[in-house]
Amino acid sequence: MLFIFDMGGVVTNTFLLTQLYKKLNITTEDFYKICAQGTEDIWHLFQIGKINSQQFWSQFNERVAASKEEKFRNVPPVENDLFRLYFHPSKNLETVELIQKLKKKHRVVCGTNTIDSHWENHMERGDYAFFNQTYASNKIGCAKPDPHFFELILEAEQTAPENAFFTDDKAENVAAAASLGIHAELFTSAAELTEKWKIYC
Repeated sequence: MLFIFDMGGVVTNTFLLTQLYKKLNITTEDFYKICAQGTEDIWHLFQIGKINSQQFWSQFNERVAASKEEKFRNVPPVENDLFRLYFHPSKNLETVELIQKLKKKHRVVCGTNTIDSHWENHMERGDYAFFNQTYASNKIGCAKPDPHFFELILEAEQTAPENAFFTDDKAENVAAAASLGIHAELFTSAAELTEKWKIYC
């Protein structure tokens, strides 16, 4: 069997951008609104590895400067990679324990949406070392909830959907995996997931 785990919110705690928004004097909605201005969504491009962190912040600054909205006039120019600066996730040790148990009998991989800044941090911390393989959006050029994200993993692992299991803390990603016939579970807690998958350990 193939088991696919999301990273943020499952293996590590979900990264909150509160500190970043506070520094920029904007809301969550404002941040994504700025990213989506123009013809391309720079957040999406960042997630699928089409632009790097320097290019992201450069374009972000340009969009803020060009905006005619009054509320964006107090957004300071970004000179550092704030995603790297403020990223301090902690491990969910119960999820790690489940991964280690499953790995004794099965193939266990990570299927995650991430950006270069966070990829580097996870690599330094050894978070991907728990898995047999990691499939990250910024490396494979496709992000959840696009079903093709899962098709790429199944192709690489040479596994049929019915022989694959997936968990994620976002319902839209779980639905995308399930649409292909993958056994998908919405992650709520490590204890609940361990109970559901204990027959495979």
